[in-house]
Amino acid sequence: MDETDDASTSERALVDRLIGSGESLAVGRFRYWFAARRWEWSDEVARMHGHPPGTVPTTEMLVAHKHPDDRDRVAAMITSIDRVGTFSSHHRIIDTRGRSRDVLVVSEPMRDRDGSAIGTEGYYIDVSGSAAEYRREAIDNALPDLLAARAVIEQAKGALMLAYAITADQAFRVLRWRSQDTNVKLRVIAERVMAALPAVAGGDVTLRTRLDHVLLTAHEGIPPDPDG
Repeated sequence: MDETDDASTSERALVDRLIGSGESLAVGRFRYWFAARRWEWSDEVARMHGHPPGTVPTTEMLVAHKHPDDRDRVAAMITSIDRVGTFSSHHRIIDTRGRSRDVLVVSEPMRDRDGSAIGTEGYYIDVSGSAAEYRREAIDNALPDLLAARAVIEQAKGALMLAYAITADQAFRVLRWRSQDTNVKLRVIAERVMAALPAVAGGDVTLRTRLDHVLLTAHEGIPPDPDG
């Protein structure tokens, strides 16, 4: 095994030490079509809400599932989605069994060939508490040779925590999800997020909406990790 293989193996070991081997986030896709006012969600998102696969969502259904303390805020975003173009939020939902789930929603506009927004699409990410909690000492003690990678990952975590109002553990697991989903190294995803921050910090669009785009496209142009 050469040094590159050693580094890749060490990085995967770091990820496993941080949040537990074999654990993955519950993630599902969704779409909303402006003209038809029609929602689509994957079976994973249906299950998050407690519905069987194949259930067709509606705006009223989505609003009804929001936690009472979050409902007014999130409902305002959902009902204005045709105007703002995206729906992005960190909030709680209540499933059909009455259980609360902590979810992060990230999305981007869907566009036609002329570049006009015709809808929005993205992910629901269940970031509810898990048995494998983030431990800083796990990083400090596990792999000292990855301090540089740790630094940029910590910075990217901080950006996600600020934008989405999530914990350090949740932010790390979101970065890990993008790494696994795209087969791009976690460190590279974090570097892309940090490199893009100066360009997303200003303007009329919120930091969270801009960071949605960065998070969903950070892997583009990067060959898949052959050791992934």
